[in-house]
Amino acid sequence: MLTLLSIRNFAIVSTLDLELKSGMTVVSGETGAGKSIMLDALGLALGKRAEADSVKEGAKRAEISAAFDIQSLPEAKNWLEANELESEEVNECILRRTLSADGRSRSYINGHPSPLNRVKELGELLVDIHGQHEHQRLLKRDFHRTLLDNFAKTNELAHEVRKLFTQWQSKQSELKRLQDMSEEANAQLQLLSYQTEELNRLDPQSGELQTLEEEQKILSNAGAILNRGQQIQMLLSEGEESNATAVLNQALHLLGDIEADSPALQQTAEMLNAALIQVEEAERELSHFVQRVELDPERLQEVEDRLTSIYDLARKHRIAPEQLPDLKDQLNAELDALAHVDENLEQLEADVANANTALIEKARQLSKLRNKAAKQLDKEVNEQLAMLGMNSARFTASLNDIEPKYITAQGLEEIEFLINTNQGQTAKPLAKVASGGELSRISLAIQVVTAKTTDTPTLIFDEVDVGIGGGIAEVVGRLLRQLSERAQILCVTHQPQVASQGTQHLFVSKGAETGSVETKITPLTENQRINEVARMLGGLEMTDTTLEHAKEMLSSAL
Repeated sequence: MLTLLSIRNFAIVSTLDLELKSGMTVVSGETGAGKSIMLDALGLALGKRAEADSVKEGAKRAEISAAFDIQSLPEAKNWLEANELESEEVNECILRRTLSADGRSRSYINGHPSPLNRVKELGELLVDIHGQHEHQRLLKRDFHRTLLDNFAKTNELAHEVRKLFTQWQSKQSELKRLQDMSEEANAQLQLLSYQTEELNRLDPQSGELQTLEEEQKILSNAGAILNRGQQIQMLLSEGEESNATAVLNQALHLLGDIEADSPALQQTAEMLNAALIQVEEAERELSHFVQRVELDPERLQEVEDRLTSIYDLARKHRIAPEQLPDLKDQLNAELDALAHVDENLEQLEADVANANTALIEKARQLSKLRNKAAKQLDKEVNEQLAMLGMNSARFTASLNDIEPKYITAQGLEEIEFLINTNQGQTAKPLAKVASGGELSRISLAIQVVTAKTTDTPTLIFDEVDVGIGGGIAEVVGRLLRQLSERAQILCVTHQPQVASQGTQHLFVSKGAETGSVETKITPLTENQRINEVARMLGGLEMTDTTLEHAKEMLSSAL
């Protein structure tokens, strides 16, 4: 419920802090006092688009904050959690809107900057506005279905239908894919068979290309490698006249003939010994390598033929040679799938048929309950409309059947609320009702009936009593009071019969202060309420009779 509304520099309001209570809050005041300002400000906090002149003249910025207690609104809680916009206070939600004089606007949810569409989405979970120009969800066909399912207590069944529909659609999509595949299967089979046969015959292996290229390089250069290797061996140890090993041994021998115990000579001997060891090790490694190198023209031809086949096939498929092993596995898998497509198709056709049967069966169960509930909803809403002075009106929760083959996620019917306000006229959708006052009373009747089965948020009724008076106005007041037992009601009214039913009464006044016109909204005391109800009864000139009448109306309120 709405607990606090704060307004700063909006329209002709400088400062306003309203603490709102549960139950039924009525708002009254003289014509032109600015009763709509509070609702306009709340609408902005809820995501409504701002007008260019919303900021109070002379101010740089307007700010509106609306605090809600969401303890009994699990849908709003879940929405905040899903969007990671929770408040530190678990059961609190604060919407804030700032408007700059230059036309810029910012909106916040629990202190987090949020786009207007997101604020509006949340706002529809918190407040329903029923007025002459704003009826929000009640004009949406999707909401009609929601209201009827709530009234019929078929939400779980409706969820099952949506789930079965999704499963059926998924299987249909898979079936369509297989059917398309089956139509092209013969052509694809021939092509894939040829491609896989070619790839399987070559049988490229992962890492093979690098190994072959290294081997080809060695084999193609075997002659040169052997020649140069032998030359190096001669230089290192096998030369008849001189070689590195012999030279180093001779140097060491000569060094040993020098009779001197010099540290410098000892270091020289150590370095020569190290050099000799390195040369001998290098010679052994070279010898082993040369021994492995063979002049094998046949093997070289095999390797080059293999590399040519790999490169040619890679060019044919327009891929890198190293990708051939993966391509082979992929095409073999596709060929296997095509080979079993008819078998899979038959099984999937059966699965689709079974899924459709389960869906239709569950949807028919839902339809049966919806039709039964729709008749009861019609009866109860029409009873309320008669009490509201709309004796000729006929409300209908229309269920238009859908052929099973055209079933939707919502079931086997399209649901829309229709109204016939005059005998002999064709029933029309609620959105096409010409009179805002009529639509407000229709909305009230529906809300009263469905409130016992729905988690109703804060409801705002903007002058639902337009065009009525006397006994009907009293009925409206009593209905609103009745509805306030289940939801918070905020009602702007001109009727004393309605105002007298409120549990909280706000008075809107307008006056000139500090050279500018200001609108004030003041909670009334009991005595002040008597005077205001008396004013609404008899105008500006109050008599003892009107005062007594006002007292009687307030004392006899529900």
